[in-house]
Amino acid sequence: MASATVMQLLIPAMWIGWGLYWWLSAYGVKPVRRRESFASRAAHVVPLIVAAALLSAPFLPGWLGGRWLPHSPAVYWIGVAAVAIGLAISIWARFVIGRNWSGTVTLKEDHEMVESGPYRHVRHPIYSGLLLAFLGSAVAWGEWRGLVALAIVSAALWRKLRLEERWLGEQFGSRYADYRSSTWALIPWVL
Repeated sequence: MASATVMQLLIPAMWIGWGLYWWLSAYGVKPVRRRESFASRAAHVVPLIVAAALLSAPFLPGWLGGRWLPHSPAVYWIGVAAVAIGLAISIWARFVIGRNWSGTVTLKEDHEMVESGPYRHVRHPIYSGLLLAFLGSAVAWGEWRGLVALAIVSAALWRKLRLEERWLGEQFGSRYADYRSSTWALIPWVL
């Protein structure tokens, strides 16, 4: 019984730990020079909240609660590994971007273009990590709601990514264009 409880709580505990880190590391960032509008922010925040609610609901009736993967310890632990790796990638990227980070699309005072750490290969490694963590959660739970949540998160982050890339292109010009041409947006060798 104890192991079943641990299995039920492990992924939520990892997400809560990640959220706590995210909240604490938001202090001390650079002041904002330019920020996206409230409506623009809502266009990616609301879908992220809906996706998180889909994954965290204890039970969903109908096809959303149906299984797309078999219920097995191996499938669960593969999902847990993907969640752990994805959250670790996002934390690493958040640490490397440092004081330039923001939860909204912004340009900071003295904004720097970060090309080190995971940013050497992927322009948006925080999003890459989050997508992997959502995929891992979907695999671990094995229900259709996880795939729906992943699709929602993918669309929301893709929208946000495109706005960020436009603003960074305006800010850094040809330097950002060169960086874009030598890196992947989210997934090395794929996208």
